[in-house]
Amino acid sequence: MQISLDNPASAPAPLSPYYTQVARIELPGGGALLQLSGQVAEGSDLAAQSRGIFEALDALLKAHGATLADIINIRTYLTDIDRLHEYGEVRRAYLTGTPPTSTTVEVSKLFLPWALIEVEVVAAVAAEGVKEGVTEKK
Repeated sequence: MQISLDNPASAPAPLSPYYTQVARIELPGGGALLQLSGQVAEGSDLAAQSRGIFEALDALLKAHGATLADIINIRTYLTDIDRLHEYGEVRRAYLTGTPPTSTTVEVSKLFLPWALIEVEVVAAVAAEGVKEGVTEKK
């Protein structure tokens, strides 16, 4: 198994030298899994921070040949779970297809005192020439 760590120049830089933005795990037969570090963004309110986060996630994914549609798992950390609906509205604007698996928890605080939300994702990148798709069971 090949794993590479990356801080793409085309995406926002990490806010600290103590972590890497993207871990790429190459899969047998082609394709890859991308594990992205938790993202925070500046903004005056939760919606603005959420939009900034999804823009950063989009840039990180694009640097590895993926899109927001390739997200298969999303983990969200909110400092006030009562404001989940504010985040949910932004999330639905960016994740328009079948929703990924998801975990959302309330935390007492995040690593930056002004941060109201942090989001991390896992995405699956198909091998070149392989048709992608999400199979949804109901």
